[in-house]
Amino acid sequence: MTGSAAGTEFVWAALGGDPALLSRLSTVVRPGALDARLPVRELARACVGACALAGAELTAVRTGGNVPGVLVDDGAVATAFVSERHLLVDGRAPVNFAPLSRFWRTADGWVRTHANYPHHQARLLESLRLDADASVETVAACLGERSAAEVEDTVYAAGGLAVALRTPAEWAAHEQGAAVARHPLLSRESVAEADRSAPSAPARLSGDPLRPAAACVRVLDLTRVIAGPVATRTLALLGADVLRVDTPWLPEDPDAHADTGFGKRSTKLDLGVRADRRTFEDLLAGADVVVTGYRPGALDRFALTPEALAVRRPGLVVAQLSAWGGYGPWSGRRGFDSLVQVATGIAAIEGSAERPGALPAQALDHGTGYLLAAAVLRSLTERSREGGTQLVRLALARTAAWLVDGLGPPDEERSEASYDPEPWLAGTDSDLGRLKYARTPVSFAGGPADWARPPGRWGTDAARWA
Repeated sequence: MTGSAAGTEFVWAALGGDPALLSRLSTVVRPGALDARLPVRELARACVGACALAGAELTAVRTGGNVPGVLVDDGAVATAFVSERHLLVDGRAPVNFAPLSRFWRTADGWVRTHANYPHHQARLLESLRLDADASVETVAACLGERSAAEVEDTVYAAGGLAVALRTPAEWAAHEQGAAVARHPLLSRESVAEADRSAPSAPARLSGDPLRPAAACVRVLDLTRVIAGPVATRTLALLGADVLRVDTPWLPEDPDAHADTGFGKRSTKLDLGVRADRRTFEDLLAGADVVVTGYRPGALDRFALTPEALAVRRPGLVVAQLSAWGGYGPWSGRRGFDSLVQVATGIAAIEGSAERPGALPAQALDHGTGYLLAAAVLRSLTERSREGGTQLVRLALARTAAWLVDGLGPPDEERSEASYDPEPWLAGTDSDLGRLKYARTPVSFAGGPADWARPPGRWGTDAARWA
């Protein structure tokens, strides 16, 4: 069995899927797609394949028919895994990393910082006691005099983001790395099992076999950046009514929102304000799924723990995503794909003796996003049979551990050939301008080939269900 086939089998088992359904899946291999030293291509195929199979399975549940065939094409997958790089807005390419989001040489090694958002950049510079307009050269000189561990601790203590480069062995010996290794790739459990009174999926999803798998499913999307929005973008593709809810107090990159906003609507609510909180509770009363992508504990003060949600809306599917996992000493830390790559040894593996490297895509983000969508889809299928409130949890660091230790070597030799992404790109007009974007890699017979609507402007939709 090849690495990607074994990976898909592993993911499907973790999702609780029927192994017999794996025969419905086929793959188109394209040399040059997501080449890396680590099995990135195999991870991507497995995540997308499991997600598409979960969508196909839910379609069969809705229609009472057979599970349709699933196709995973390396070209579509590789294009989608760098969707943020393919996006064009009126011909303009977004800037995906700010000048201070990069690798820096320290006195004894390397660190990587993340400063794409203004408040993260401000905290980075404040922690280093540098002026707000400090140049790259000034920051480099400052960091070059300090140890990587000191920079990591100092910046995080100030609310910024910086992670020291570690090898896989160093991460395995780290307390957080050991905690991550003790947990499964994804966890699934029931919350408030005794309460089976909530409406189950079939009553709302039954009907026309041409309707998408997740039609009439209402999703509250409390996620940001890439992984969570990729998951909810995929649920929107499959027909869910996805309403992204953001606080007005945190800035958003409009290009990032454009890339991951297909099929969704977007609103702003301040849950600390009584009127907005009432609006949110009204939305929750009609929701089927709540997806959160903030660090563990960040939303607890708003009674958004799985247990509290289950009391107010029995029968929900609650999906939680974090960078480092809800366990270990780093459970409360912020994190991004690029930083997780550095901490877990991926940057060391993909780099050289002279400089750390990176994966050919933000594969932890994208891969975990498709895993999260797959877990939600499977939970909807199981809820239709069993009822109850379902909880799924994933973490970028756990996906990284699977990439490094769980998939084995890449199936094929690394190739100098390159695939052409053009067949998997599309264009559309939108309120943001003319968009060129990556099409979905989630494909099964009879399934939707594209989103029903382009992204709109961030936070401008009404806070109500469609």
